Amino acid sequence: MTANKDRFKLNRSRKNLRRDVGRAIADFNMIEDGDLVMVCLSGGKDSYTLLDILQNLQQHAPIDFRLHAVNLDQKQPGFPEDVLPRYLSSLGVEFTILEQDTYSIVTDKVPEGKTFCGLCSRLRRGILYNFAESIGANKIALGHHRDDIVETLFLNMFYGGSLKAMPPKLLSDDKRNVVIRPLAYCKEAEIEKFSAMMEFPIIPCNLCGSQDNLQRQAIKSMLTEWDRQHPGRVESIFKAITNVSPSQLADTGLFDFANLRNEKSDRPEKLNFVELL
Repeated sequence: MTANKDRFKLNRSRKNLRRDVGRAIADFNMIEDGDLVMVCLSGGKDSYTLLDILQNLQQHAPIDFRLHAVNLDQKQPGFPEDVLPRYLSSLGVEFTILEQDTYSIVTDKVPEGKTFCGLCSRLRRGILYNFAESIGANKIALGHHRDDIVETLFLNMFYGGSLKAMPPKLLSDDKRNVVIRPLAYCKEAEIEKFSAMMEFPIIPCNLCGSQDNLQRQAIKSMLTEWDRQHPGRVESIFKAITNVSPSQLADTGLFDFANLRNEKSDRPEKLNFVELL
């Protein structure tokens, strides 16, 4: 009885995630017929869940696409090199383990007490982008979920002075790669529940996880408290990201405020107040 109940909970959780992933893929046209999708695995709950749901969709989707799982072994001390190859072999999915000692570079270049995440992510991104091109992958799938996107929104507002988050679909700066985030509509709590039931072989990131007071952790704590006091607030914030009104903000690059006037106005062109002062 208990086993059947557990199986029911697992299937329901996977169904919830598959629904949200399918909706995100459809809304942003993330995956098309004939695509080779490179799925980036970190060894964390999010990327394991991403691969599982994409494999599940691959079996039922009305289009044909291939998956290639990739993990970047950054040579962190104590990294369990056997975990991911063993797990991926058991799934029968195509995979590659890339070995690049970015750990030594990051720890050498970043001053003591500073966070490693910025440099680490840039190095990792460059290696993965190059590899995707080498295998002919036309999509790169990352495991960021809804909560990651909302946290990034506040990180950029609080610390960067910009109103931006993580887009569910992105063309890289060099125009070579299309990055997709199929978990964009998925709640972290659902991913955590699913991951626990699946008993994924989680590999912690000891490089940045050992550093206290990271800005993202502060934002996460803030949002968790908000959602505890006002359930649904994080969901409402995410909805706001998908429902933007440029004319109600103040970015002159997004909306032509300078030439905004009523239809009957016969006033001359605007004066340059900066030059007049």
